[in-house]
Amino acid sequence: MQNETDKPSRKKPFFPVNKELRNYLKTHGREIALPISYSDLERISYSVPLRDKQGRDTLWEKALYDMKEWSFLRESLINLYAILKTEGDYTFTKHLDVARIDYCTFGNSNPFRIRIVNRFNDNYDHYYIKKEDASRIYGLELEHILSPNRITYLTGNDTLVEEHIAGLPGDVFIQNHIHLPETNKIRLAKEFVKFNERCFIRLLGDMRSYNFVVNVSPDIEDYQYRIRAIDFDQQSYEGRKSLYLPQFFKENLPFVELTLKHLNAESIAQYQAEERTLIALRMAAKRYRVMDLLNIMSKDTISTDEKRRKLKQELADHFQTTTLLKCRTMGELVKQVLRFSLRPHLSRIQQNLGNITD
Repeated sequence: MQNETDKPSRKKPFFPVNKELRNYLKTHGREIALPISYSDLERISYSVPLRDKQGRDTLWEKALYDMKEWSFLRESLINLYAILKTEGDYTFTKHLDVARIDYCTFGNSNPFRIRIVNRFNDNYDHYYIKKEDASRIYGLELEHILSPNRITYLTGNDTLVEEHIAGLPGDVFIQNHIHLPETNKIRLAKEFVKFNERCFIRLLGDMRSYNFVVNVSPDIEDYQYRIRAIDFDQQSYEGRKSLYLPQFFKENLPFVELTLKHLNAESIAQYQAEERTLIALRMAAKRYRVMDLLNIMSKDTISTDEKRRKLKQELADHFQTTTLLKCRTMGELVKQVLRFSLRPHLSRIQQNLGNITD
């Protein structure tokens, strides 16, 4: 169970995007001239609470706008969807429409969720518009480079646009699926171990069950599972090491119990090593890009001095080294945690590459 000091911050400040990060985003095609900004969507006339099929409050509200605003919003949001999905090919936009704009009053980012519908077949898709935040951008970019998942997002006009990440929300999976007889408990436990490792190595915090989704894929004889983070607000912000380990959140207890029941210590260590090896391979493949990002991050302010001091002491104790005590920013801590976690795996990769070229 968590006490008050173990809980993530209820409200995290937004951190501005500095010049170096802006140039990085432009270099890698993330920064563009967006047709609409977050502030445009804030001009809500009134809103209606959204409830789920059981009538429970979803913490989202359906935003409604004056007709004078709607024409601009509708066209801009459809065009933005085309930019996000087809690099700005507007050929198909004539049969698209904006079905709904939802606004979330819960959490740090207060996002807008845009529902785009195909008028030919009523198929719909979502994307999100949020206030620009440097720490969140670092989280998205690290996810894109170091995880097995690719992330599509765009920045511009002090606005952040993110694709919808499909999957069953972790809390819904716990409630409705985790105990089903067809759920492969061992494979699910293995994936939770790997997810736990990914979050800690790149210091992604607050991965409670409603901040990640579970993807279930049919396999030759059974199912495979992938746990994906969907909330990156708490990238390298908190001051407690436990907040970067999903295993310590009470909301994730069913996953922890499943893991302890079905996996022994040797298997857990094996899966942790497998995940570190995969991250090391991705780092080796994208070494220039990741080093550019980490160098920019190491000079940026994305947390408070108090949280940084507390975290570097806990991490120094964890890795049993005083090197981490010299870190002046959260970015430097991320760089050092990656270094200490992946060093043996990167060494083997480098050695194997040397053997190939000899």
